[in-house]
Amino acid sequence: DMCEQLLAAEQSTYHNTLLALRGFCSLHAQDHPRALQDFQRVIEHDSPHPNSCIKALCGRGLIRISGGSNYLTALDYITACQLKLEETIFTIKSYVPWNQRGLLLKVLQEEGQMMLQKKRYPAGSSVSFQKKQTGLLCTFLNLEGVLDAPGVFQLASLLVELDSSDEVSRLLCADALYQMGRGEEAHRMLSLALSRNPQRAPVLARLALLQLKRGFVHDGNQLLKRLIRIGDSSCLLPILDIFQDEDRKLLQSHCRWRALAILKGRQEGAAIKEAIAHLSFAILAAGGYAEDCLLTRARCYGRLGQMKTAIFDFNAVLKEDPRNVQALSGRGFVHLALRQQKEAVQDLISALKVEAGAVIPAILSLKPEAQGLVTGWLLQHGRAVLTQLVATKDPPGEETLGDLLTVAKALTKICRAAQHHIFYTDVLMANGRPQEALKHLQEAFGHCPAEDFARARLAVLQLQSRNVAGAAVPLSALARRDEQDLAFLLNFVDTKQQQHLAQAAAREGKVLMKSHHHEQALGYLSLAVLASRDSPRYLRRRAACLMHLKKHERALKDMAKVIQGHGSNSPKTQAGDHCCQGFLLLALAQEEAAVQHYMQALQLDEPLALGTITNCPGRESLTKTFHKIAQCNFEKRRYEEAWKITDCGLKIDKSSELQKLKARLKREASSCSIH
Repeated sequence: DMCEQLLAAEQSTYHNTLLALRGFCSLHAQDHPRALQDFQRVIEHDSPHPNSCIKALCGRGLIRISGGSNYLTALDYITACQLKLEETIFTIKSYVPWNQRGLLLKVLQEEGQMMLQKKRYPAGSSVSFQKKQTGLLCTFLNLEGVLDAPGVFQLASLLVELDSSDEVSRLLCADALYQMGRGEEAHRMLSLALSRNPQRAPVLARLALLQLKRGFVHDGNQLLKRLIRIGDSSCLLPILDIFQDEDRKLLQSHCRWRALAILKGRQEGAAIKEAIAHLSFAILAAGGYAEDCLLTRARCYGRLGQMKTAIFDFNAVLKEDPRNVQALSGRGFVHLALRQQKEAVQDLISALKVEAGAVIPAILSLKPEAQGLVTGWLLQHGRAVLTQLVATKDPPGEETLGDLLTVAKALTKICRAAQHHIFYTDVLMANGRPQEALKHLQEAFGHCPAEDFARARLAVLQLQSRNVAGAAVPLSALARRDEQDLAFLLNFVDTKQQQHLAQAAAREGKVLMKSHHHEQALGYLSLAVLASRDSPRYLRRRAACLMHLKKHERALKDMAKVIQGHGSNSPKTQAGDHCCQGFLLLALAQEEAAVQHYMQALQLDEPLALGTITNCPGRESLTKTFHKIAQCNFEKRRYEEAWKITDCGLKIDKSSELQKLKARLKREASSCSIH
């Protein structure tokens, strides 16, 4: 009321002052629209009064906080400070209530930091807005510099004056001084703050940079060490937005150099952790991505056993550069350490495709055990892919064959093992390059190799120019050692040649069996079986050979295949096969199954079956087995099955035991019919 009476008087000497005072009265009464109206009249007056304008700017700033316009609040207070810092301090202390002053200080600190970090709106648009609002007030001020470091410095100076113990305000003041190029003053202010609290990470980080900038490398290193011991590297994130580009690069290069120097010397855990901290500083200084630092840090994490963290750093590099050889091979080695075979193989093959010359030395630098694991996994993967490609008969893609060729070449350079040269030869054959395959094979093993696997491949490569019988010799030797590998090789032989091979091998196997050289005969017969795609005739011969060698389980599998393909065979042939299968099952003590096969043989061709049984295993012996199985079924009350077995057994031999069992079965049957 008093302000209104004075404003209504004819004399308007203190008109702006009274408007500012009335504005604060309205503000305290929570009448913000009226308060803002008074403050605007003062600020936009044609003849502005500086002290009244400061009050109006401070009042309007408070209103803007309540409206959520924190940035405009900071702009008002910076403008007030530019007019007169002491008057701004007096206004805040006199007119801003205690319960609002804490929020005001916090808002001004945050906005000041964002202005220095260039996270606010472009200076031009904000300044033009402020000019539009302030009218002739611009004649007193250089508002183009409001958002720059000098304006923030004035704001920070205000905050320090309001609360000299607040560290955030002092840091804001030091940051503004740094951006203004007044490094010595910033250094003195930070040193004072550090003397009050020696463990403050934000202060240490700023001081370390200033010392490096001044050329005091030793002091900078000591400050960085203290920062590392505290373990708070996150304080660098907001500071890096304040640092100038050349200073960020200085910090990055220094921390990288320091980390490499540490790693060249000591290799214990503490030294590696210190190197990781320096590398982390360098990566942060680079804006979050520094390829060489990320790669080095990933390797350091690997040494410490922090494998997942190492993979994270390698992934960061690969996200930017998917063909980075060091990242691919490094991540592959981490997967190797974690025994993650699929992932390790995938990464190492990708790296070999990009630059095998860089990956092979890296693999050779591993310990022998790790090298063996790498080569074993690569060979296993390559062999599986190649086998599938060859078996499907589909034309393989150039990329797939190219990958296999890269892996095969690398394996021969990493370790000159026979299996690696064999694999390389196979890949060349699959690529349709038989002359290169032959040349490599002869270079690796000589013209007359002693190794069965090499001899077999030489035979396949030379099959066009030599007789089939000659090729059968090394291939039969391979059959005795590894039938799967022989089956793979036969994919490179055309159908007609395979037929000739099967016939020649079968003939030689038959001769060897007659002379009782069953082991050698087995190789030839296996070659005949594989080359003929499981011909029943050759399967029977091999089963007979296996029986002589007492390898009944393998013989049983062969006869099972024969019996599965019985569709077009005569009853006589089928009966003979079932007798053979029955005999093998007896040898393996599978009596019930054996009896079933003999029963089928008797149904198909009784004279042939009886003749075969007489020779082996003998009628009396087999009848006992029939009685045993029939008795077992009888005890389990499976009378129908017991009757069938007994009836067939009596066809073999009129055993008294079987006759008694049959009589009992008749009595049981009649008893069932009476009831």
